[in-house]
Amino acid sequence: MSKTIREAYGESLLKYGKDDPRVVVLDADVSTSTRSLVFAKGCPERFFNMGIAEANMVGAAGGMAACGKIVFVNSFAVFLSTLGLLSARAFGSYSGLNLKFMGAYGGLSDAYDGPSHHSVEDLAIMRALPHFKVFVATDEHQVDWLVKTAIDTDGPVYIRLSRDSLPEVYSKDTKFEIGKGQILREGKDLTILACGVMVGQALKAGEMLAAQGISARVVDLFTIKPIDRPLILESAEKTGLMVSAEEHSVIGGLGGAVAEVLAKAGSPAKLACVGLEDTHAETGAYPQLLKKYKLDADAIVAQALGGLQK
Repeated sequence: MSKTIREAYGESLLKYGKDDPRVVVLDADVSTSTRSLVFAKGCPERFFNMGIAEANMVGAAGGMAACGKIVFVNSFAVFLSTLGLLSARAFGSYSGLNLKFMGAYGGLSDAYDGPSHHSVEDLAIMRALPHFKVFVATDEHQVDWLVKTAIDTDGPVYIRLSRDSLPEVYSKDTKFEIGKGQILREGKDLTILACGVMVGQALKAGEMLAAQGISARVVDLFTIKPIDRPLILESAEKTGLMVSAEEHSVIGGLGGAVAEVLAKAGSPAKLACVGLEDTHAETGAYPQLLKKYKLDADAIVAQALGGLQK
C-alpha cells in the first residue's frame, strides 16, 4: 500500500529541511492534517503554529522570507488560495520572496468537510499570479521531488497535495523536470492530459479504451505552470483529440492552460475537458464524490469516445 500524499509530504519536508537552517515551516493549526507535524517534531525551533489565521500566517511568512528564510506555508488548499491570496500576491508574486505554499487536501479530498473545504478553483487562482510556479502532486515519489525542488528553486511555488494515498505511478528513481510533463503511455488516436488523482484514472481509461481498439497517449502534466507547451503541441499534432482531466473546475485549471497553448499556436486539435462543470460538490465519501461529479476513468472514456465520434 502506498503512503498517503500527506504522509509522504511530511516525511520529505523533514528529510530535506532538517539540515538546512534556511528552511522554516508555518502552519495554520492543522499540522496533524497537513503532516507538517513531522517537521515540527524533528525541528521544533523552526516550526511555528500561527493559529487559524491564514492571512496573517502568509504575511508573517513574507517577513521571514525577506530575512533570507525558505518558508513552507501550510494549510488546506482552499484557504491558502483565498484567505492567503493577498499576501501571496504581494510577497510571493510581486516581491518574489522565497515562499512555498503547500496546499493540503486539494480537490475534493477533504470530502466530509464539504464544499467550504473543497478546493476546486485553486489552480486557476494561483497560476494567474505572475512568477508563481504551480504543481499538482501525482504520487509519493513525485512529492519527494517536489519538496526538494521547492527548496532548491528560488521564488514562489504553489504545490497542491491530496489527503489520501494515490496509485504509485513512478519509482523513487524517476527523473522529473520543471516545465516538462511525463508520457506514461503511448498512443496515436487521442491524448489524455491529467494531473493529481486523475493521472491514475487516466491510465485506467487508457486500458479501457485499448480494450475497444483505441490507442490513447497518457501524459502527466503535473507542472501546471510553467506548462509543457512543446509536449502539448506535439501530442496535438500526433493524435488530434486532446482530453484534459483534473480534480478542479473546468474553468481556469489544467484544461484552461492547455486550451491557451492550443489557441495561441493556432492548433486545429479538438479539446474535451473532464472536471467539475462550474459547480461546487457536496459532502460525502471521497470515492462517491469523484464518481458523482464524473472525475473518474468512465468520464474520461466518455469524453474520448464523444470526441472521436465528432
